[in-house]
Amino acid sequence: MRTQIWLIFTAPLALVAGLFIFGLTLPVPYLGRDYVLRLALPDAGDPVDLPKISGPPDRSRPLVVIDAGHGGKDPGAVHGGVREKDIVLGLAKALKSELLASGGIRVALTRDTDNFLVLQERPEIARRLGADLFVSIHADSAGEVRGVRGASIYTLSNEASSEAAARFAERENNTDRLNGVSVQGQSEAISSILVQLSQRRVQENSSQFSRLVVREGDGTLRFHPQTRRSAELAVLRAPDVPAILYEAGYITNPEEARALASEEGQETFARTMTRAIRIYFARERGRTE
Repeated sequence: MRTQIWLIFTAPLALVAGLFIFGLTLPVPYLGRDYVLRLALPDAGDPVDLPKISGPPDRSRPLVVIDAGHGGKDPGAVHGGVREKDIVLGLAKALKSELLASGGIRVALTRDTDNFLVLQERPEIARRLGADLFVSIHADSAGEVRGVRGASIYTLSNEASSEAAARFAERENNTDRLNGVSVQGQSEAISSILVQLSQRRVQENSSQFSRLVVREGDGTLRFHPQTRRSAELAVLRAPDVPAILYEAGYITNPEEARALASEEGQETFARTMTRAIRIYFARERGRTE
């Protein structure tokens, strides 16, 4: 009896699978048509379960991964009905649009909806996509302190960088390449040194990019007096992707929150950041030519 029941449920599936494998069609006389079951598969070499990359199909073009902080069950800072996760998603989408409009740069968002990602996923997405630059966007809170305003830019601190390099070397001693250098099959000691050298180069590039953002934003963006900072931030710990965390401003400042949420404010941010990104890649291209 069990065998008969099992055949009743599995026989149709087996028939459809057989038709698909042998490229046959299934006649449906009542409709007067034949139907073929087709299964869409990703192209060979395309990353699976990763965000879509928009922009030129040429994979030699630089790739920027934009990370809108928080999301889903994690709203980030909240003040007066304004949620950080909403502010930064708007800024991320504006930056993506401006970069694509400027041409020649590929772009991916770690999230383009109100979904939750753990911190470790965000830089790992950039690594797996082969990003050339990672920009994580957040907004700050000053609690009950009034009048605090302005954007700030974080890069990874030296101490945190060394710790991250050591952990990465221990975890991925057999990785193929890191920052263009083959580390596959190297001893643990050599692999650790290569990772540290890669991390040092990434830090230098990250600092260079943060300076460009400040320079290009002078007169258009309002910066905090302590504009450039370093910290032990998990989202910046990818050892082979230059990265910054951009704190766009303080949502606890009503005027600044309104500006960050406005179309004009988002476009100003996007234009400024796009200029900095294009200059950064132009300099990098100049170094390699």
